[in-house]
Amino acid sequence: MEARMQNPAMIVPDALPALQALGKTLSKAGVPESTLDLVYLRSSQINGCSVCVDMHAAAALKGGDTVERVIAVGAWREAPYFTDAERAALALAESMTRLDDRADAISDQVWSDAADNFDEQGLAALVLAIATVNLWNRLNAATRQIAGAWAA
Repeated sequence: MEARMQNPAMIVPDALPALQALGKTLSKAGVPESTLDLVYLRSSQINGCSVCVDMHAAAALKGGDTVERVIAVGAWREAPYFTDAERAALALAESMTRLDDRADAISDQVWSDAADNFDEQGLAALVLAIATVNLWNRLNAATRQIAGAWAA
């Protein structure tokens, strides 16, 4: 496999620093880094973004998460490894990533569960984080970026 082009965020002037700044801001907004890693990983799995699956699985492990949790994130509903807050975040990530899968893209129940587990700033950060990883997934998938190349 070969990339079609360099990632567009690295080509368009000032795009990469802007996206990186957003990521840094989100990591300071009150949502645990481990939760963000799980959300990033799950959205990336859904979108088939091998770059982000690779990157966020590695980040979760480096951050101290367990192999069991990283492996099970795709089956989080059936796995006993996740807290209620993580489950709410993962449900929101799935709904936001699969907007067209249902008439009510983000159900009131999914939203309510997330709002019950995160304060307003945390919930806002979670929504922005999910939107941001979906942006990265789409950039990487469209240009066929190679998993692991980001670490080189």
